[in-house]
Amino acid sequence: MFPMLETKRLVLRELVENDAQDILKCFSNDDVLRYYGQKPLTSIGQVKQIIKNFAGQVKEKSGVKWGIELKETGTIIGTIGLQDWSIEHKRANISYAFLPEQWGKGYASEAVDKVISYGFQELGLERIGAIVFIENKASSQLLIKLGFTKEGTLKKYMYQNDISYDTDVYSLLKL
Repeated sequence: MFPMLETKRLVLRELVENDAQDILKCFSNDDVLRYYGQKPLTSIGQVKQIIKNFAGQVKEKSGVKWGIELKETGTIIGTIGLQDWSIEHKRANISYAFLPEQWGKGYASEAVDKVISYGFQELGLERIGAIVFIENKASSQLLIKLGFTKEGTLKKYMYQNDISYDTDVYSLLKL
């Protein structure tokens, strides 16, 4: 059963095929992808396959990807997930993306905080990591605000538009 999570303003839920248009809107946007390390999505068919892949990750216990639904409108405004999940090593990495018109409204803090709680309390994680393009100041500030510690920098670690970027590695350890 897919873990649905709720915050004051958001529902974190399983992505379904009907969400494909919203996901395409988000992951074809250059501003969203600037620091994401992914090529733009280009078709509904491509998105539907990715949604199926996300469902497989949950079954295999290798990751969880939620659609972030705004309670007020019922629309998907982004995604958040735990990937590279290792039950054996009690760790996973968190990633998130929001449509630009939703930036600066506190939704990321709300969603990340909820997923951190879920990871530590329900999945038994001891460590949640994050890999962030060093240019992505907003994401770095968010993680630090939520208690993450910068562990170091990985040189030329990710590519975006065929250009290599350095990334910072953050972690949050279960207390």
